[in-house]
Amino acid sequence: MIVMTKATIYRSKNGDITGFDIRGHAGSANNGEFDMVCAAISAVAYTALGGLDEICCVNTYKESDGNLRMFLPDNMASDAWTRAQIILETMEIGLKQIENEYSRYIQVITKEV
Repeated sequence: MIVMTKATIYRSKNGDITGFDIRGHAGSANNGEFDMVCAAISAVAYTALGGLDEICCVNTYKESDGNLRMFLPDNMASDAWTRAQIILETMEIGLKQIENEYSRYIQVITKEV
């Protein structure tokens, strides 16, 4: 049975990314072996979180048992919001690039909120 990571990108009606939810493990390796796809997904997501924290002063993520969820605060200054959009768009590009190569192990979905 193949396990899959599902990455959901949440966008407002105007197209801005408001948050994301990454759930599950890629399952591209046998138990006990290094899972390259899972590591790539984690690297992209945690790099985005680091950028949001250091560049935008946003640290609003929650993680638990293979799940990572983050939503931008509603009260962000417009310049920080603009920078956050660039970071999150870049994260989405990275996740979609992984999906292009390893579509059996990751699915990237966009939902309007």
